[in-house]
Amino acid sequence: MIDYSDMIQPDKGQDARPIHLVDKQSYDGWLKGRSARERAHLAAVGFKPDAFVHAILPGDDPERWAVVTTVANAGSLSAWCLAKLGQILPEGRYRLEGQQPGKAMFGWMSAQYRFDAYRAKTVNKGPRVLLTTDVSAIAPVVAEARATALVRDLVNAPAADMGPAGLEKEAERIAKAHGGKLTVTKGEALEQGYPMIHAVGRAAAKQHAPRLIEVVWGKDNHPRVALVGKGISFDSGGLDIKPSAGMRLMKKDMGGGAHVLALAELVMASGLPVRLHCLVAAAENAISADAFRPGDVLKSRLGLTVEIGNTDAEGRLVLGDALAKAGEDKPELIVDFATLTGAARVALGPDLPALYSNDDSLADDMLKGGTERDDPLWRMPLWDGYADLLETDIADLGNAGSSAFAGSITAALFLKRFVPDGTPWAHFDTFAWRPSAKPGRPKGGAALGLRAAWAMLQARYDRRAQSRAGGEAS
Repeated sequence: MIDYSDMIQPDKGQDARPIHLVDKQSYDGWLKGRSARERAHLAAVGFKPDAFVHAILPGDDPERWAVVTTVANAGSLSAWCLAKLGQILPEGRYRLEGQQPGKAMFGWMSAQYRFDAYRAKTVNKGPRVLLTTDVSAIAPVVAEARATALVRDLVNAPAADMGPAGLEKEAERIAKAHGGKLTVTKGEALEQGYPMIHAVGRAAAKQHAPRLIEVVWGKDNHPRVALVGKGISFDSGGLDIKPSAGMRLMKKDMGGGAHVLALAELVMASGLPVRLHCLVAAAENAISADAFRPGDVLKSRLGLTVEIGNTDAEGRLVLGDALAKAGEDKPELIVDFATLTGAARVALGPDLPALYSNDDSLADDMLKGGTERDDPLWRMPLWDGYADLLETDIADLGNAGSSAFAGSITAALFLKRFVPDGTPWAHFDTFAWRPSAKPGRPKGGAALGLRAAWAMLQARYDRRAQSRAGGEAS
């Protein structure tokens, strides 16, 4: 993995190229203070203070150049306002003139991500280093950049290499690094204890056998928090097979599991005072003579029976068993991530995860965290009026709604049946993928909702952050 700690360094007055930030309101005033040569150069290159536009300002010798770039608001920087520069500038050290980078440090690092594990030749371009005097902000933002890169790496990896065993290996690494306890349930124990996870994954080859991966960390007397992820390493659709176009990106169907593993590592590495229970329901939805069928009725860990209306609605099945397990320890909070429905993407597109919650306070904290981190969410209605769409004639509920309407809502309502009454719960129906690149956000695997959820957990449980906020308020 890229060493993000090299990209943000304490400003000790070392030599660095200046970056001037301007916006449409401040540009004319800034320009008046520049030299005649710089003004002539900017006029010659046709520089305008438009979004993501930058120009090189020549210096007294070839190495003494500077950069000017336009941002939306020079007085309030976003996470992404320096991302394009972090991606395209030559290696070396840079310093913002007259201000600290703040949130923009994240985009600066995120833009330098690359996934070249499968390339015969790689470009070893040195880091672009951004300096800051706010030394205390470096470690937290580097941790978020690493977590984001972890999600991208796991999602970008081919399904042959990132099957259930690959997810287990990553969970093992995280547990060992931070003193967590890893438990993996598979084989007969999985069939008996988590029958829906087993049913979804039983058709896969032996090396991709299904399993429930759990990591427990933290002190027993700390608040219990459960993170649950959908880890479908590849989704063929099962016997209700997807068309080839719909199957092309299904290596990313373990994106929910990738999110909770990265979030769990953030929790552990920061020493957040919680009793963490991370669960990844890992399986490949394959096709064989042993595949589960439309019309089958599965028994769940919770005891509810589920009639299979569509084998391609498998994510909610594995999550149902995992949520039931999470609820057995009576956590005070459950958060799940899943690449669950195409309906959410039709409604909100690729950038916005659909957020569902049975608790208004939790939902508000999630939305606030998304705004603070520039990791936006959109709350969707957990509308019980659609619960009848999950009714079947012979089982407690069906895994596929009886209508094409409200597909993301009915999927969330299905999951809600496996969450203990009275337990605050949030569900992310996320895409985990970017179909096209944006500054700092490359095409491919994407962490969408990760930093919003982390901000929520910090606001609720990090006494250090609460103390700092209290001191600022006073």
